[in-house]
Amino acid sequence: MSGTRSDRVRVLIVDDEPSLTELLSVAVTEAGWRPYPAADGESALRVARGCAPHAVVLDGMLPDLDGLQVLRRLRYERPKLPVLMLTARDALEHRLDGLEAGADDYVTKPFSLEEVVLRLRGLLRRSGAEEDRSEGAARVLGDLVLSEDTREVHRDGTPVQLTAKEFDLLSLLLSHPRQVLSKAQILDHVWSSSFDGGGNLIEVYISSLRRKLDKGRAPMIHTVRGVGYAIRPPEDGR
Repeated sequence: MSGTRSDRVRVLIVDDEPSLTELLSVAVTEAGWRPYPAADGESALRVARGCAPHAVVLDGMLPDLDGLQVLRRLRYERPKLPVLMLTARDALEHRLDGLEAGADDYVTKPFSLEEVVLRLRGLLRRSGAEEDRSEGAARVLGDLVLSEDTREVHRDGTPVQLTAKEFDLLSLLLSHPRQVLSKAQILDHVWSSSFDGGGNLIEVYISSLRRKLDKGRAPMIHTVRGVGYAIRPPEDGR
C-alpha cells in the first residue's frame, strides 16, 4: 500500500495571484492532498484534463476567461467535480450566479486557509474522494502507519516514540511518498523559518528518525545526495 486515500487526492487551484496560489498550495499539501496550480482559465482547463482533479478551488475573476466560464466548462466535462469558488465580491447576485453555474460552495476574500481546507474536506467527503477521517486520520506507507489525530507512529505493528518535531518531519515526508524534498523545503514546512545551520539541524533529525524507524528493518528514509531526502516503502528497491 503506497499511501492513504487522501494522499492521492488532487486539488486544482486556479488564481492569478502567485502569493495566494502558493499559500493555498501549501495548505492543500499540509492537508495531505496534491496541489495543481493554474494562473488563468485556459491553463486551468488544460491542467484539469491532465491531472483529473478530485476538487477545484476557483477564483471568480481571472485575467482571460471569467471564473464562471471556467466553472461551466469544467462542469460540462465533469458534472460531479466539486468546485469551491473564491471571490472578492460578496454580492448575493454573484453568489447565486456561481451556484447556478455549478459551484458547490463559496469563500469570500479575505479568508482563512483553515476555512478553505475545512470546506474542501467537506466537499471531498461528500463526493467520496476522501474517506471520513472522524475516526482518526492515518498515513500508511508499507508497514509504517502515522496517525495525525493521536500523533502515534507504528512500524510493523510496533510503537515508535517520536519527539514533536520528529513527528512533524515524518508527517511531511509521508505527505510526499517517494518524492525528494530539499532541506529548504523541509526547513520551511517543519520549522517555518530559515537560518544558518538549518541544514545541519535537518541532518540531525533525519539521523534520529532513521535510528528509530529503520533500525533492524529495511530502510525507508533515503538520502539523495545534493538534492534532499525521500521516504519510500521497504519493498521499493530504489
